[in-house]
Amino acid sequence: MTSNMSLSERKFFISTSHECGYLPDETATSLVADPQVELDTEAYSQLIQLGFRRSGDIVYRPHCSDCSECIPIRVPTDAFSPSRSQRRLWKKNDDLKIKSLPCEFHEEHYQMYRRYQSARHAGGSMDVDDRDRYISFFTADGLETRLVEFRHNNELLCVAVLDWLPVGLSAVYTFFDPGHNDRGLGAYAILWQIMRARDIGVPHVYLGYWIRDCDKMSYKNRYHPYELFIDNRWLRT
Repeated sequence: MTSNMSLSERKFFISTSHECGYLPDETATSLVADPQVELDTEAYSQLIQLGFRRSGDIVYRPHCSDCSECIPIRVPTDAFSPSRSQRRLWKKNDDLKIKSLPCEFHEEHYQMYRRYQSARHAGGSMDVDDRDRYISFFTADGLETRLVEFRHNNELLCVAVLDWLPVGLSAVYTFFDPGHNDRGLGAYAILWQIMRARDIGVPHVYLGYWIRDCDKMSYKNRYHPYELFIDNRWLRT
């Protein structure tokens, strides 16, 4: 089914409860856009501005009855002002060569992704050797998704997966070589996305969900100013 419909016509479903992947001893539910309706950049641009996110072709938003810790966060590119440490990080990585590629499978990327998962998220739901799952996680029919490589002397150090939307860049996922932790590649990749979005004239970089009490998600409020989607509106902090 095509997505040539208004947002008010689109169907949404509430998922069954499942174990929360971010906070211990919590369960989670999601509000999910009808997966039978094909996604495109216009529809996803509308949804992402309402706090939705995608995993593969599934577009969802947290819909937990007893918890509101997952808060959509975005960075306004024109207003962004890097901190002193972020300026140092930018300079530290100015020797990297950056290239944007179509979202296609590359064995070199996949092998680095596996090393990253084993080092950073060992035993987690994504720490599995499954090429089909890897591909389906990043790709979505109807969207312009890019793989941005960061290399040093031709050695692949980092890959950022981005959706290019009229309303901004959406950071789908970033993974890097765990042997180069001293470079701060994850933080640098976000800085690059903000600067790139500013260069091409799109207003925001969408970083997914900020979760105060989750170490792997709490870093997202280090890019100032930022905006949080609370009570169905974006509030600048």
